[in-house]
Amino acid sequence: MAETFYITTAIDYVNGQPHLGTAYEKIAADVLARYNRLIGRDVRFLMGNDEHSLKVEQAARERGLEPLEWCDRMEATFRAAWACLDVEFDDFIRTTQERHRVAVQGIVAAIKENGDIYTDTYEGWYCNGCEAFKTETELDDGKCPAHIGTDPVWLEEKNYFFRLSRYNDFLLELYESNPDFIQPEVRRNELLELLRSGLRDISISRESAGWGVKIPFDESAVVYVWFDALVNYIAGIGWPNDLEQFEKYWPADVHMIGKDITRFHAVIWPAMLKSAGLPLPKVIFGHGFVNSGSDRLSKSSGNRIAPEKLVERYSADAIRYFLMAETTFGRDVEYTEERLVTRTNSDLANGLGNLASRTLSMIVKYRDGVLPDPSSADALLESTAADSLKAYQSAMENLRLRGGIDAAMSLVARANLLVDEQAPWALAKDPERAQQLDRVLYDLAEAVRVAAVLLSPFMPRTMNALLSRLGHDADTLPQIADATWGCLEVGMTLEKAPPLFPRFDQPEAE
Repeated sequence: MAETFYITTAIDYVNGQPHLGTAYEKIAADVLARYNRLIGRDVRFLMGNDEHSLKVEQAARERGLEPLEWCDRMEATFRAAWACLDVEFDDFIRTTQERHRVAVQGIVAAIKENGDIYTDTYEGWYCNGCEAFKTETELDDGKCPAHIGTDPVWLEEKNYFFRLSRYNDFLLELYESNPDFIQPEVRRNELLELLRSGLRDISISRESAGWGVKIPFDESAVVYVWFDALVNYIAGIGWPNDLEQFEKYWPADVHMIGKDITRFHAVIWPAMLKSAGLPLPKVIFGHGFVNSGSDRLSKSSGNRIAPEKLVERYSADAIRYFLMAETTFGRDVEYTEERLVTRTNSDLANGLGNLASRTLSMIVKYRDGVLPDPSSADALLESTAADSLKAYQSAMENLRLRGGIDAAMSLVARANLLVDEQAPWALAKDPERAQQLDRVLYDLAEAVRVAAVLLSPFMPRTMNALLSRLGHDADTLPQIADATWGCLEVGMTLEKAPPLFPRFDQPEAE
């Protein structure tokens, strides 16, 4: 049986439209899912929507709709956004689905059975923007730093509590014995500081909210939205009803989340699983934000860039490449349209696209489109391709997505340099150097093909089209074995084609 790989993203609140910031996470997870398919793993990729939220209910009421009707509409909106970016998940879960309700009530019952749920009265601040309870130390001059425009409200109500404090030492030992559990390291250090200051028990119910999953032993209360939402990761692979599928894919290999919700995923979620007697996920990766100027892109700030508009102008692959290539994965991405255009022109149009275009054009011009036999001369790029493949796999296995791009693009850069060094146009004028020209043309075509295989998780549409030009079956996904040097078929006929990536003018100041 193939090795499995299970990856999830955070499920999205549907109180507003998806934007480039939420797209960043989904694209990164899709790249990892495609990479793991490339190397032959049995991949399960889960995404979805978080619908049991006061913000969602408020958004629906403001439009004169019932919450579920609004959520149904927003599912179509979110699915369309991810489709336009070529994000291909295996399953899309909604927290209003029956499978999710069963799983939430099941895990609450299991935690109660373990003696980790009790009743008490909650008194404290609640941020409606975060949908989270806040301590005084988490507020800045009485306001939530993430939602300055929304004043926290003081709540006093009877709640059910989870004995999170019981798992403080367990989590500390987990972090220290398994430093890769939380990534990148800066996130782990933040959470270690939290644990060393001591955890408090948390409320897991809302007394007055009607929109949500009922507490299984108290119909008058609903499960707190964050306790509810986290359970989607096991509900989406069958727990508790389809244990065969659950045991096949769990524990998750990667939970891909934003850095602002690491506390929920890396503290509360492992404690919940431990209490319920379930295995923990392998890696929780808290990535950075996409910023535009000094502001984070988010629904709550109103600072939103619609991915559909960018795709319409630049293509899904250009957007995917930019977000993954612009910075080390895990850090914040600084987005401007000028940066997008600069990277698209330099890396894609002038780099990879130019290499592919002139390679095919020279084969057509100097060898009538027939790929020549290079066997009479030493390979010029084979060692570079082997080094690129090795560096690529190391980077991708360690979630260094820009490192994967850099490895593939190093082969592109070396191939472009080879054109200048060997000057095929000069070789073509000298019949005595025909064998050398054959070698150069073959090596350039092979470098383009290998780079296309490595870059296919990042730019699936364009790279698959390029591989088709080079003889790969368009209906078959590339495999990592296809990145082995020498797979190009000598004697195949190649044709010139339109540029892979157009050059763009810098946008005018608005």
